[in-house]
Amino acid sequence: MSSRRLRGRRPLVFFGDSVTAAGRNPLVEGDLGTGYVRVIAETLGSTTGAPEVVNLGIGGNRVRDLRARWNEVESAQPGVLSVLIGINDVWRHFDQGEHTSPEAFREDLSFIMEAAVAIGAPVILLEPFLLPLFPEQLHWLPELREKLSIVNDLGATYGAPVIHLHKLLNTAAKKVQASDLATDGIHPSELGHRIIAQAWLLLPTSFAPAKTLSPAEAARGPRVPAP
Repeated sequence: MSSRRLRGRRPLVFFGDSVTAAGRNPLVEGDLGTGYVRVIAETLGSTTGAPEVVNLGIGGNRVRDLRARWNEVESAQPGVLSVLIGINDVWRHFDQGEHTSPEAFREDLSFIMEAAVAIGAPVILLEPFLLPLFPEQLHWLPELREKLSIVNDLGATYGAPVIHLHKLLNTAAKKVQASDLATDGIHPSELGHRIIAQAWLLLPTSFAPAKTLSPAEAARGPRVPAP
């Protein structure tokens, strides 16, 4: 798995849909894609004792797909599991009529959380997000908020930190054009991925894989990086 494996550390595994995959080729071992996972890996790679980084994102996945693919996570033996899922559960309702009920979403995400506990892997949850660029996407928001509530509820239940990407990116969109962050409101641009990576790297968790930012940078919190 690339050059990211260092002695004595279990890998950092990212699990999700196309936002996480970001062009990853699942047939190429160690491919990190071109998005936030790669930015995080390259940042951590410059620190002492950084873990291997594994990208298990697959485009189009919904939470039911992550549950079905759990064996891939087990095989990777994560030291930390980072999960970003949910926007396709909303999107498929509106473009294909396939509804993921709140109950089903909670059940499948709970399975992942319980399974992570069983293998001793702390979880980091990232909220799904939407930057409404088109009038029809405004109709997605009530259902997205249901998913956000469930992600945050499960984060509290399992003591998992939650990165509030929906608020973060919509706030950033007040400083730049929303389309500069995600051209379709869903898939991040290079700038959008950098903002996601920065928010992840600022996590004040006891199991953070490495210290990557100075105290002054950490105190400032996530910002909109220069293009």
